Amino acid sequence: MKPLLPCLLLLLAISCFRGPCIDHSLKAKSQDSRAQFLILHFTGGTWEASVKTLTEENVSSHYLVRDSPVKVYQLVDEGQRAYHAGFSSWEGQTQLNAASIGIEIQNLGDTPGPKGIEYHEYPKAQVDAVIALVKDIVARHQIRPDRILGHSDIAPQRKVDPGPTFPWKRLADEGLIPWPKPEAVAQRRQVFEAVPPDVAWFQAKLAKHGFGLAQSGQLDPETRQVLSVFQMKYRPADYTGNPDVETAAILDVLTTPAPQTK
Repeated sequence: MKPLLPCLLLLLAISCFRGPCIDHSLKAKSQDSRAQFLILHFTGGTWEASVKTLTEENVSSHYLVRDSPVKVYQLVDEGQRAYHAGFSSWEGQTQLNAASIGIEIQNLGDTPGPKGIEYHEYPKAQVDAVIALVKDIVARHQIRPDRILGHSDIAPQRKVDPGPTFPWKRLADEGLIPWPKPEAVAQRRQVFEAVPPDVAWFQAKLAKHGFGLAQSGQLDPETRQVLSVFQMKYRPADYTGNPDVETAAILDVLTTPAPQTK
């Protein structure tokens, strides 16, 4: 048997000849994944239209989940930037395309109906596939639960997806995202029914939650829109954008740190 050392030296020489000679034996302790956020969307169109948009136009996403038959497609490698978030922000971080993985869920989205805008349901099998995909991505990239978001969270003035029919509570039940405990919400609601908070309180809490929102102190259209998308996620039965006491209670629970136990 010939010695391996000459062969290894030859391979090293060839690799250095073809490009920079880089030693990979040292690793930095301080590093983590490029993917810090996971953003969920609905496509807002048919399967054919969704595929065309996400593969042929200047919009893209790392994954596309079909409704029927249910199937997960990877359109962009996770190491590459996909163009799914657009102008966006969360907790002061902007341009989230560069720090996120995007999942597009094929769904007709918000369409005009006899009673106004209607949102379409997500089939259970499709939701199951989305949750399995989310779990896999989160485990590999160690994405924080509070950074699993909807497009409406990071761009509330432009987007409403994945909309009020998306089962965020199911993700909470699977341990993927934070969710307000009903008993805590009920307790806070009693407090706010006695003394309702003003608009400035809502704006400050919404900003603390993560939304980019100007602190105008006025119930302006921008504030109503942020309230509406917040309600779509945590109270989808009523998302009119009114700053009511139930919304205040949910918001307060989500933005108040839980007491530390010894």
